[in-house]
Amino acid sequence: MEEVFHINEVHVGDEVQATVIRKDDGHGNILLSKVEANDVLAWQKLNQYKEEGTVLDVTVKGIVNAGVIAYVEGVRGFIPASKLSLSYVEDLNQYLNKPLQVQVIDVNEEKKRLVLSARELLRAKAEEEKKAKVSNVEVGLVTEGTVESLQPYGAFVNLGDGLSGLVHISQISAKRIKHPSAVLNVGDKVKVKVIAIKDGKLSLSMKALNDVAAEEIHEETVELPKSEELTTNLGSLFANIKLDQ
Repeated sequence: MEEVFHINEVHVGDEVQATVIRKDDGHGNILLSKVEANDVLAWQKLNQYKEEGTVLDVTVKGIVNAGVIAYVEGVRGFIPASKLSLSYVEDLNQYLNKPLQVQVIDVNEEKKRLVLSARELLRAKAEEEKKAKVSNVEVGLVTEGTVESLQPYGAFVNLGDGLSGLVHISQISAKRIKHPSAVLNVGDKVKVKVIAIKDGKLSLSMKALNDVAAEEIHEETVELPKSEELTTNLGSLFANIKLDQ
């Protein structure tokens, strides 16, 4: 129903938002529609929200094929299932009557189409959380992780707590290998050392741990006895030698 205002019902100082339908309704009155005015203003706001990337708090009011429904400024908005979460959503009903933070990603007043998304906000939040976790990691840390994927250039290792890093192929083994699969499989538990942190990314090494172990073994094999022990050992050696007369 349109809300109609007659000019003789409006007083000086009154504030109204309305659309002019007719300048003269046949009785000398200006016919206005508040409903149409609200609709126009709503779409203007929706376009502004999209341009400014405004974060909106909405509540899911319905479940439809491949998505859910929420209202913004009284306009029916569609949130595709792929825009609800960072992972696949199997049961959309879990979102019914639940609050969500979304952004407007598509507005078309002519087609009365409004598309919303929560995914971008969730991704940004996850990135911030990851950066905070990475900031607590120090170069030199030795830890254990699980190989989650193998690429021609190296292996990605899941360290737990939302952290993962790359072991470059040159840092997997002391021997030259053509592909990480030569020594690793997805699911393997491996020990790694953090050798660098750059732009929120962790560079890991398995080879560095082997190098450290080799150095320790090498140091033990070349360790010289104390001077007293050396004298005693040499004396015992010569004592057992008989010289020909």
